[in-house]
Amino acid sequence: MDPALVVIIVVVTALIFDFTNGFHDTANAMATSIATGALKPRTAVALSAVLNLVGAFLSVEVAKTISGGIVDDAQITPAIIFGGLVGAIMWNLVTWYVGLPSSSSHALFGGLIGAAWVASGVDAIHFAKVVDKVLVPAIVAPLVAGLVAAIATIVVYRLKKAADPRVAHTGFKVGQVASASLVSLAHGTNDAQKTMGIITLALITSGSLAPGSGPPTWVIVSAGLAIAAGTYLGGWRITHTLGRGLTTIEPAQGFAAQTSTATAILASSHLGFALSTTHVASGGIMGSGLGRDRRGVKWGTMGKMAAGWLFTLPAAGIVGALAGKWASTGTVGIIGVAVIGIVVSVVIWIMARREPVKPEHIVDEVAAQAELHKVAA
Repeated sequence: MDPALVVIIVVVTALIFDFTNGFHDTANAMATSIATGALKPRTAVALSAVLNLVGAFLSVEVAKTISGGIVDDAQITPAIIFGGLVGAIMWNLVTWYVGLPSSSSHALFGGLIGAAWVASGVDAIHFAKVVDKVLVPAIVAPLVAGLVAAIATIVVYRLKKAADPRVAHTGFKVGQVASASLVSLAHGTNDAQKTMGIITLALITSGSLAPGSGPPTWVIVSAGLAIAAGTYLGGWRITHTLGRGLTTIEPAQGFAAQTSTATAILASSHLGFALSTTHVASGGIMGSGLGRDRRGVKWGTMGKMAAGWLFTLPAAGIVGALAGKWASTGTVGIIGVAVIGIVVSVVIWIMARREPVKPEHIVDEVAAQAELHKVAA
């Protein structure tokens, strides 16, 4: 196959991954605001989409980590990158279908590492960088976000006792809109850059860019638009899980969770850490739940999420390894991987259509929860 055509296929596939990343991770920014009624679902995803696009232009540090730190660009090819992307997309779609807030970022890393390892050998992986820029932040960032959210929630609820209940309730809803916007902006600075880094890596391995180059402007723009489009689609299955599945969220609690999440993501983006925004958002929500009332945390749901997190890297890595090895054999391999990827995607989409989760469902649950609060009061 013409090398230029392979690069085009990789770019298109990377943007498809970016699109799935958008609807997979919408809940990170907006689940708590939707759950408390601070924002209507359609308004929330539209606001999040715009701010994801803006955030994509604020930094390229994470993109440089992906394009020049995780794998050796001299030992891999665009076809191998294509296989890794297919592995990441498959995991994103499966976890979206079951409503599991897994990490799109770790799916991407797992797919890329698996494909490069099997197709080019262990020397193609920069394991020190993987530990430093991926694994350590994956553990530390959610814990920090959770701790900060727990402390913030305790402080906020103490302050709330001294305020007029109606004024406090309205004020924290407004605060939630601001903090959710900040999370969306932070998400764009981190997750959109991962696709930028992958496309830049493909351009470097094909000889179109010099090693060490940053993402060209057209890559930044296209990645920002793709993740914004995916964000606007909604990803209601995962929004339902994060908004209602972990703990019942009140406006003050949601404000604390979102503020801690945004702080952790922005700090990591500045340092070039390619962390999982899903892990951080979940940590913030869990921390806020513990800060308000640890009995209200649904540990069974958290356990399922944690299991999904543990399996994400190896599961995407296995699929990426198989796809990358096959794709690296030539034209037939690339076509075969593409066909299987399309078929699996269509099957998951059909299954999802049979059991839809719509924004109306979430709105109804928010209304029911508000009614319960009125009765309790």
